Amino acid sequence: MSFLRRLIVPVILATVALGVLLALPPLTTTRALAIWVVLVASIALLVLVRESRGPRHSSRFEAALQRRETEPTKQVELLRMERELVLASADAVYAHRRFLPRLRAAAEARLASRFGVEIDRRPEVARELLGEHAWELLRPDRPEPIDRHGPGIPRAHVTALIERIESL
Repeated sequence: MSFLRRLIVPVILATVALGVLLALPPLTTTRALAIWVVLVASIALLVLVRESRGPRHSSRFEAALQRRETEPTKQVELLRMERELVLASADAVYAHRRFLPRLRAAAEARLASRFGVEIDRRPEVARELLGEHAWELLRPDRPEPIDRHGPGIPRAHVTALIERIESL
């Protein structure tokens, strides 16, 4: 809000107060005007001090929202993906329950948008489009790993799977 806008409303209120002071019988006009001048000067001084502090946020909550980044940086995304790949390679259960479902969702989206194929409704067509190796990793009825604490999917297989999904 500009300086003048912040000043207008209080000055109008001070003028109304002047009218009230002039209506009081024991107060002289000179004294009422002096009170009004002091009141308007103090309002102007207060507004000037507030304006000189620079722009301010209306609340701490809004200030916190404005400082926050809306999207993670590319570096953070790359680190997150790297961590996902390491966990999928190191832990069979993580690969089965967390990583492969994400890749399956990506494959389902690609198959649906490019070929109009849903894995659950037409698994034989999806299998043909994905290829045998990718289908074994992404099929919906894939069994739990036998060795729950064993290694996950080798990185070379993950790379080949991602390349296959991207090539669809």
